[in-house]
This record gives sequence, C-alpha cells and structure tokens, in this order.
Amino acid sequence: MDLLRAIRTRRSIRAFRADPVSAERIEPLVDLANLAPSAGNLQARDFVVVSDEAMRKALAATTFDQAFIADAPVVVVVCANLQRIGKYGPRGRDLYALQDAAAATENLLLAAHAEGLGSVWIGAFDEGAVVRLLDLPRHVRPVALLPIGEPAEDPAAPERLPLSEILHWDRW
Repeated sequence: MDLLRAIRTRRSIRAFRADPVSAERIEPLVDLANLAPSAGNLQARDFVVVSDEAMRKALAATTFDQAFIADAPVVVVVCANLQRIGKYGPRGRDLYALQDAAAATENLLLAAHAEGLGSVWIGAFDEGAVVRLLDLPRHVRPVALLPIGEPAEDPAAPERLPLSEILHWDRW
C-alpha cells in the first residue's frame, strides 16, 4: 500500500479478531516506527509490547472504560524516554520527547494499517497506573497505547474540518 493511500484509508479500529499477531509481524512495525523524525536524532522513545492476556486486561483497566483494548492480541505502549533527550533540558523533556513518541506512534499506526492490521491511538489512561503495571523506569513516560490486531470492523471515514477552517497563510 502506498503512503498516501495508507493515510487516507487508515481508521481507528476498536474491534479485533481473536487471531494472534506474532512478534515477527510486530517487530518490523516497531522498526518502522523508530524511523520517525526525532530531535537531534536522539530517538527519545521506547516501545513495550504487551501480549500476555492478564497484562492486556490490566492495561485496559487503566484506560477509563475502554475494555476493548484487552481484546487486541497485542498492545504496544509507546513511551517517551526523558533521559535520552536530556541534552535539550526542560524543553526536551517537556516537549521534544513527546513529539518523538508521537511521530513514532503515527508511523506505527500507518505501518500496521499497510500490513492489514488495525489499531487505534489511546491517549486516555491513568499514566501512573501504566507506569506501575509495566514497571517503567522514572525517566520513561507512557504516551500512547496502541492495541493491534486483525480488524473485526470497517468503520466509515470520520468527518474532517475543511481546509478553510484549519489552514492559515502567513498569519492567523
């Protein structure tokens, strides 16, 4: 699938078939995620792949009633590594690391879609609970939870604002 088609056809998938998704399918997606731009090429992001059923259920419990997450065979937790971005000081820790993780998240979503897998970007979760559950070090922040699996739904394209409402030239 070419990139423009992937961007136009990717949807947020919240229903998954029970089929397992192997490490051999996930690892290339994470590799593509890590090709995203990063501040100073420091790649201030890490990925935790959660495949254990009990762990997926516990992870879903941190997401404010988004139980469908446990139904995905794999959840990739995209994290910002604040230590790796340290040379940029507070702005690096507060912004650049999150930007690095966000860029990698979008790459991963598009790569999964291009490979026939479904996913959705989950940002609503109890950060402290995820840190404790995954035993993340103090310098690592979870930024996104990405349940990944074979899609069991084909949602319609969501409405988007017209360019006339979001595009500004030279000034606001």
